[in-house]
Amino acid sequence: MRETPRSQGTAGDTGAERPQPRFGRAFAHTTGDSGSGTPCRSDGRPPQTPRGVRYTDTDGRPGTTPPVPGRPASLPGAPGAPRSPGPFGFLRSPRLLAFALCALLFPLLTWQAAAGGPLRDADERLGRALARQGPTPLTELLADLGAMPVALPVLALAIGYAVWRGQRARALAAGIAMAAVPALVVPLKILTGRQGPLTDATGYYPSGHTATAMVAYGGAALLLAPYTRRNWPMPVAVLLTLATGTGLVLRGYHWPLDVLGSLALCGMPLLALERVFRAVGPPGLSGRPSALSRSTRRSSGRTPTG
Repeated sequence: MRETPRSQGTAGDTGAERPQPRFGRAFAHTTGDSGSGTPCRSDGRPPQTPRGVRYTDTDGRPGTTPPVPGRPASLPGAPGAPRSPGPFGFLRSPRLLAFALCALLFPLLTWQAAAGGPLRDADERLGRALARQGPTPLTELLADLGAMPVALPVLALAIGYAVWRGQRARALAAGIAMAAVPALVVPLKILTGRQGPLTDATGYYPSGHTATAMVAYGGAALLLAPYTRRNWPMPVAVLLTLATGTGLVLRGYHWPLDVLGSLALCGMPLLALERVFRAVGPPGLSGRPSALSRSTRRSSGRTPTG
């Protein structure tokens, strides 16, 4: 059957003729109008395929616009869409919250220690009541935990171990944090000029022994924690730091506010050091393998016999 009827003028021709397309609804050329040359639906609706709704991109080349195959993106208000953290999103991170608290608490304590006020009056009353309390040998020992000859060798051993394990970046960061302690404490001692509990000398705020203990023991704990089976280094560092502050107050070397100011001040570089360690990456990616990994490797290399 022929697709189109032959005209009468060519009825006597013997040659084959190519079928001519019929113009109907399936070959309309414009939206609702025929003969324009653009394939489209004849009923005025846009085509269902993206080919007919292509636009050019910024370079003038033809491109396609969404929708594209694949899973559709979640709308901001959809139940499964990620929520924006908002202006107080940092409160969800314990580390950022602790850093913010230290940054707010330290100026307040420094202002009270330097200018005076109700907090300083209560601090001096408490300091006089606690001075010379407890056994002298024990309180002297606790106060000496924050001395440079005691705290610095502990950090030095931890730094040496980290270097031996190939963690030079971590070791360098811990050394920089320790070097920042006198750079922060000494100018504040001169600026505040606070008098000590049992002496007329000044320059007791903030406590240098407490700052040394906190950064030295805390930095050593951060360096050694990845290589221990249990997370005991940081609790030990916190215990040693609190013991140092307690010994200083009981011996009458510092006011309680001096110790609290050092804790708030040195909490910020210690938290920053922990953030640097996280940015460097886990120590298992480089350096010498741990004893546990070496034993596992040896056991996995054995072939079963029997």
